[in-house]
This record gives sequence, structure tokens and C-alpha cells, in this order.
Amino acid sequence: MGDAGVTTFEAAAGAARLLSRHQSLAESSAALPDGAYTTFRTYAGRRVLRLEAHLTRLENSVALQGRPGAIDRASARAALAAALDATGHAESRLRVTFAPPRLLVAVEAFVPLPAALYETGVECVTVDVRRQNPHAKDTRFIVTAQGAYGRLPPGVEEGLLLADDGAILEGLSSNFFAVSDGVLRTEGERVLFGITRSLALEVAGAVLPIEPRPVSRGDLPRVSEAFLTSVSREVLPVVRIDARPIGDGRVGPKTRAINAGFKAHVAREAESL
Repeated sequence: MGDAGVTTFEAAAGAARLLSRHQSLAESSAALPDGAYTTFRTYAGRRVLRLEAHLTRLENSVALQGRPGAIDRASARAALAAALDATGHAESRLRVTFAPPRLLVAVEAFVPLPAALYETGVECVTVDVRRQNPHAKDTRFIVTAQGAYGRLPPGVEEGLLLADDGAILEGLSSNFFAVSDGVLRTEGERVLFGITRSLALEVAGAVLPIEPRPVSRGDLPRVSEAFLTSVSREVLPVVRIDARPIGDGRVGPKTRAINAGFKAHVAREAESL
């Protein structure tokens, strides 16, 4: 059995050198240099989804920060595998930080959300938080997000970021989708392009039309379904926003179909480290 908490390693020459142990990913990230980060989970112990896309996003994010760097793919894969071997969790969540030229890997045991939440849905609230650069997965946003999570009302799953024009952009650590008039809508430019988001869009295209345009807070009475996507949540139904029911307040059929398609796609596509 692996250690409790979070174990952080530095990737070097295809190996994972132990750096530290912390109680949470937020603590671990706070102890690391500023840079770009990405988070993903394992399936069946050693399988991961779209690792190449995660590594590419790290490179793109540091370039947007003005500090470009390249990640050696073979060395990164070997280091990630070594980190999983060293921690030994049944399932793991990994946060990879790229602060060129350093690549750092934090690993904790992954525990999925209760299955009941996917049947009943969750509640969200809108929050007054902004990303400085929505296309960069910047480690400096972690502190901002953690502070916002600490202010959420009890029982609320996620805080949703609002644009100046009232558009609902994304969550603090998720992407946001809404079904309105039979069309799936989501912001197409002013958000972080999540890896899970991209797969959900691929799956959703077979379920209903997609429009890269957000809903606003004022549009919520016309929204029939909504959901979040993230690595840890996958496709998580949303049934209340700002204390207002979405649709009839129950998980809708389009969300269920996208969730089922997403799981089937993961089963086919996840690759072994």
C-alpha cells in the first residue's frame, strides 16, 4: 500500500527522485517553483488518458508564460511510471508541474466522487474570480482557486467563473456545459481547453448539436441540463446553480448519454504507462 498524502518527485533522466511529502496537492504545489501544471488520474492502476495531450499543454502553457521549454517524452513517461511504482496506490491522481527545465510529479491516491452524485447531480455557485491568461494552466492560479473553494457554501461542488458580460465561462477546476433549446453550449475561447473537455465534446457530437457559445447567468431559466468536466469528475451533472434548479432539477438524458459515451471512450483509449 502506498503512503498517505502526496508524494512529490523530480523527473530526471527517466527516473523519479523523491523530493517531499505533503498532506495535499495544494501544499505540494505551493512548495514547488512557479510554472505550468496538469493533472490526470490512472485507470486500472497504470492506464492514463491522453498523456501526450497533457505534456503538450504543459509546453504550450509555459510558452504563454514567456518561458518556453520542451519535455522529453520517453524520459517523462519513464519518470511517471517510476513515481507510480514508488507510491503503489490502487489508483492515483498525478499533478505534473513543468518549470523549465524541471519536471516535477506529485502523486496521491485517487478516490472517485460518490456514485450517487452522478445520479442526483451537484450544486454550483457563480464566483467573482478571473484567470489572468485563460489558455495557460498556470500554477499561480492554484492559490486563487483554493481560496475560492474555501469560501463556497457547504454542499456546493464548484464555483463557476463569470465574465464581465455575464457569461458562465468555466469552473475553478473544471469546464462547464449547458443544454439550451436542444443545443450543447460552452464557451469556445475564454477558457482553459481541458483534456477532459475535448473528449467530452467528441462524445457529445454524437448526442446533440454543439455551439461554442456560453450561456449567461440570465439564460439559466432556459437551460434544461448542465454538467462539469474535469479529470477527477469526468462528466458530472449539475442540477442547481446559485440556488436555482436547472431544468426540472434532475439529471437529464443528454448528460447521461454523454457520461456513458465518455466512460466507453476511456475504456477503449486509456494507455498503459
